[in-house]
Amino acid sequence: MESKFLNYFLEFMVHDWFASIPITICSILTVAVMVERYLYYQQNRRDVTGFIHQLQRDLESNNLQKAQATCSRLGGVVGEVAEEGVRLMADQKEDFSKAFDITVGLVTRKLEKHLAVLGTIGATCPFLGLFGTVVGVVFTLDQLGAQGGGTPVVVTGVAKALIATGYGLIVAILAVVFNNTYTNTVKRFNDDFLLLKLLFLSFVGGESTAARG
Repeated sequence: MESKFLNYFLEFMVHDWFASIPITICSILTVAVMVERYLYYQQNRRDVTGFIHQLQRDLESNNLQKAQATCSRLGGVVGEVAEEGVRLMADQKEDFSKAFDITVGLVTRKLEKHLAVLGTIGATCPFLGLFGTVVGVVFTLDQLGAQGGGTPVVVTGVAKALIATGYGLIVAILAVVFNNTYTNTVKRFNDDFLLLKLLFLSFVGGESTAARG
């Protein structure tokens, strides 16, 4: 059974190249994006619980230099956003919220890089596989009409044609699963950015109110 399946798959890869090549390219892109994004997220992942408390203490003491040093030590995209937030507190108190949102938006674009590729592959690959299956069934019926044959010929031809659908679905499932996983990872980063924004605004708002008073 396994050898027969392997033979069917190899025949599909060689004879149905119009479907196998695009699906194979999609599979390579999927693996490449999966690995690249995993390494990027691991490199930038931080436990922000202790960091938030330390940053709050630094801001309460109005020591912005110490706060920037705390952000710099954290590193990663969260540290980058936090460090920019401290700088904005010193330079742009009035427009802090908009300026901070711009910073978060730019960093979020980095976090979401290549995720659209996974989404596109997840949506496209099933149709590429279905296209290969339809063409395979058409060829099978054409051979049946030209050479004659019975049910075994039809069953074998359809089985070979369905390899294309299976191949496309496997690649699509991988792309969709990792796209959803990484989208949730980006959401967790954005939750951290929101915590930082609320922390900064509690000080910026308080200072602005005091200044107006």
